[in-house]
Amino acid sequence: MSKKEHFIDLLVHDLAGPISIISTSTNSLLIKEQKYGPLTSRQRQTLERILRNTNKAQALLMEMVEVYRSEEGLFHCSNFLITEALNESIMDAVDIINPVLAEKIAFIKRDDAFYRILEDNGVFVECTGKYCQIPFYNDQKKVQHVLRNLISNALKYKKERVTISITGDSDLVIYVRDDGPGIPQDEIENIFVRFGTLKGKEKEGTKMPGFGFGMSCVKILVDVMGGEINIESKEGDGTCFIVRVPSLQLFTEKEALK
Repeated sequence: MSKKEHFIDLLVHDLAGPISIISTSTNSLLIKEQKYGPLTSRQRQTLERILRNTNKAQALLMEMVEVYRSEEGLFHCSNFLITEALNESIMDAVDIINPVLAEKIAFIKRDDAFYRILEDNGVFVECTGKYCQIPFYNDQKKVQHVLRNLISNALKYKKERVTISITGDSDLVIYVRDDGPGIPQDEIENIFVRFGTLKGKEKEGTKMPGFGFGMSCVKILVDVMGGEINIESKEGDGTCFIVRVPSLQLFTEKEALK
């Protein structure tokens, strides 16, 4: 076993298990008061904080594993519905950034009701193009990791509104736009640096975005899927990430015809 394989095995087996136990146990204390006893307000707030940070740790762990899998060239391609992947990614992102909203949408099955509650909380979802009707072929986990990172980042920095748009008739095209502090042009190149932090000054008590490990993950995953990512941003006027991902099935069909 190589050093990298050993490291991934350590992440998956030695860290994922304990983190999952912490998450499950904390959640049980929060929702099963009849079994474990009532909580004071301060106890509930503390447990909710533990759960939020445990969820963040789980998300970061999965990102690390997916990046190392990608660097090894490991793919698990399949046909999947992009709307289902999108909804799951939204749920994961909201669960980390806004647990109160997550509770409202956790058990909503109908898309119209799901999106209506999101709109009431400043999150607008638009889905057009053929992949909102027919399956998309690529690595679903990688696509969801990209979506979750972009959405959670937008939620973190939004003032009032986040717009998530899915479109495309050849490639899948994803737009995630927020109305947050924006990014100075001379800082954009730092966004995909691992654990990079923008150097802009704080304005009106709002910190400039620090993109940490997540955006570097997005860049790696988009690259290995054969796609591209672009940024439109202006300081003080929000940010839009634009991701284009090809359907790998198209390339398979072309190769078969050669």
